[in-house]
Amino acid sequence: MFSQSSHSSTYLRFLNLVQGVRSLPDFPVLDPVEERLLNLFATVWHSGKQITVLQAMGMSTDVSSTTAHRRLKSLRKKGVITLVADESDNRIKYVQPTPVANQYFSQLGQCLDQARAA
Repeated sequence: MFSQSSHSSTYLRFLNLVQGVRSLPDFPVLDPVEERLLNLFATVWHSGKQITVLQAMGMSTDVSSTTAHRRLKSLRKKGVITLVADESDNRIKYVQPTPVANQYFSQLGQCLDQARAA
């Protein structure tokens, strides 16, 4: 039988709320690899750093660089990320969040707050 502590209960509430956010029409459906990459990017963006496409392709140890590149293209097509050229070297492109991604992160943060408050 499953025994719930207050922490596991909070986590399960969070998962349920996140599932609701993922089903909203405001945000495109992401596959697990896209979501994992987006979460990795978010931690770097939160620290105020930029991510080049080359760095983004090597960030996940369990995803090949080819797969990561394909997912970057799909995230861009879905409007979640954008690529911005470096001011001094047009060969370098930076991966940046779009307002859609920022809204998604905000909604996930609200889910965490609601799960803790319940």
